[in-house]
Amino acid sequence: MKGLKFSGIALGAVILVVGLVLLVGIPSSFLTSMIQDRVERDSGYRLTIAGMTRIRLWPTLNVTLTDVTLTDPRDRDGTSRLSIGGVAADMTLASAWSGHPDITTLVITRPELHVPLLRDRLPATAAKGAPPPDSAASAVTIRRVIISEGAVVMSNPHDRVENRIDDINADALIGADRAIDLSGRARAGDTPLKFTLKATVPESSIAHQTIPVELALDVPGALQTPLSAKAEARLNGPLIMINSVSGTLDGGAFNGWASVDVASKPLVKLDLDFQRLGVAASNAETEQAAQPWSNAPFNLAALNYVDVQAKISAAELNLAGTRFDTAQTEATLAGGILKVSVGKLGAYGGDASGEMIVDATTPNPTYAMHCDLAGVRALPLLQSLAGFDKLDGKLQAKIGGRSSGASQHAVLANLSGTAFVNFQDGAIRGLNVARMIRSLTTSPLSGWQETKDEQTDLTQLAASFRIDRGQATTSDLNLVGPLVRVTGGGTVDIGNKSLTLRVEPKLVMTTEGQGRSSEPVGLGIPVAIDGPWTGPRIYPDMAGILDNPDAAYARLKEMGKGLFGANGGGLDGLINGLGGLAGGQSGPASSGNPPGGSLGEAIGNLIQQGLQGTGGRSRNVPAPTTPQASTPPTDPPPAGDNRPDRQDSQPMNDVLKQLFGR
Repeated sequence: MKGLKFSGIALGAVILVVGLVLLVGIPSSFLTSMIQDRVERDSGYRLTIAGMTRIRLWPTLNVTLTDVTLTDPRDRDGTSRLSIGGVAADMTLASAWSGHPDITTLVITRPELHVPLLRDRLPATAAKGAPPPDSAASAVTIRRVIISEGAVVMSNPHDRVENRIDDINADALIGADRAIDLSGRARAGDTPLKFTLKATVPESSIAHQTIPVELALDVPGALQTPLSAKAEARLNGPLIMINSVSGTLDGGAFNGWASVDVASKPLVKLDLDFQRLGVAASNAETEQAAQPWSNAPFNLAALNYVDVQAKISAAELNLAGTRFDTAQTEATLAGGILKVSVGKLGAYGGDASGEMIVDATTPNPTYAMHCDLAGVRALPLLQSLAGFDKLDGKLQAKIGGRSSGASQHAVLANLSGTAFVNFQDGAIRGLNVARMIRSLTTSPLSGWQETKDEQTDLTQLAASFRIDRGQATTSDLNLVGPLVRVTGGGTVDIGNKSLTLRVEPKLVMTTEGQGRSSEPVGLGIPVAIDGPWTGPRIYPDMAGILDNPDAAYARLKEMGKGLFGANGGGLDGLINGLGGLAGGQSGPASSGNPPGGSLGEAIGNLIQQGLQGTGGRSRNVPAPTTPQASTPPTDPPPAGDNRPDRQDSQPMNDVLKQLFGR
């Protein structure tokens, strides 16, 4: 009886222990070596389990591994590895006993894949890579894989470079027909991304087998709309061939092919044709024109760790808001040097071509470029590139330059080269240059005196520049309009967005156009323009007059001849009366100038009284309001008066109304 009782107690204890084992699990270090051997035999990689191995038998068989590292035995420096915080696999007990594990759920927690960044491609014989997997690997069936809190770390310790993709969370369902449905999200720096992938894996080895793939990728910081693509992938050792590529991007279709050689330093080859290709603008590119160039550093070191051979064509190209059409581009990237050639680029009704070379082999990248523009409409191009909306017309340009720097401001401040620009048959929007010249006779201007509903027509605006460390200098600035001429030169400080110009404005006293034989009339006063290019100071260069008053008076006489005929209309006495004013003293009362009056007032009265003296005073030009006006207004001419001195008065009056009228 005692023996039976003891046996019952012992059996109960065994059942209790087995139950606890089934529910809780027991440490199973004896399985570690078996798992390591199986993984190395099937994949060619070495598995190290530094943490705990645990087996739970109820309600399903669960195997949990912690602190796992997977390495390539051929990688001596250990830079290529996969470290995992934990792996948990659920499977049926029967499949485990049969030797063909059927894993219902595989959960991988905190995986971190370390990828070395190589500057040079290794010879084919020295390229690292794991041996092809054994066919026994197909004996394992996995139905679902969950990746939680993953990361990819791409680094080069020698260059002190590390790029990361963090917060990788993905869920992959694998059907009975080996169809994979993967969806997930991640974060590259500050840019979030979402992805989905569908593929069907063959039952046998995937080497040399065609795998249909569907991909959707949403990258708000780089792509204006999500990318959707289909392709056929094929593996040939370390070479991944992607054929029959087709898809949509930014509402347009694209097609082509690509390949990636991952034996050592990746080599990417692609040939793609887009209906529409768009790249979103960065924060620096959307800065307002009044803001200084950004000093935020950018890093081009990634160009050293991949080689690329690419041909890209697009019927429509949108780069940060700048639209082009019929773009054909070839690019090569090798050894950290990027070369981009544009052979044919349609740009706003014209054509563009050029080449750009970026050398990123040093921390301070260097740049070289040249481009030609022909017949391009200037307004949309300048507005999209620099937020500048004042110039319109057909643009011809030849630009060649070189620079260095790792920020937007540094690149533009170090720019050197040459440029020639020519705007034809357009307008200066929002500016009335004739009115600005008139305003200069009474007071300096602060800013461009913009007026929304006005503009100055121009036949040509041309200049050539020599650029040295961000300073663009010109001596042949030439603006030709129906009523205005401006010549001059100076310096444009590209790095600081400022101007230092000295120009000579002239007015055309007829509306007959630029083909007339007579010369335009100048003010005799050079004009200085300096300050920020969005709102500079504009004022008469008075020092030029005071330094050489005789020359100034001579020019004023020439001005009188242009207005009133070769005899000057009796203006000599009036001009002589300005002598004291230019020297800082008031002119005589008979000149019509108020004592102590400004030179601008004197010039205004000079023009007004000259008109009266010739008998050709405009009916639309009011008499001067100064009390000292020496000549009363004349009556308007009778109807039908066709005297020669009347016929030319109206075009001249139109100009004078802008220059001196109110």
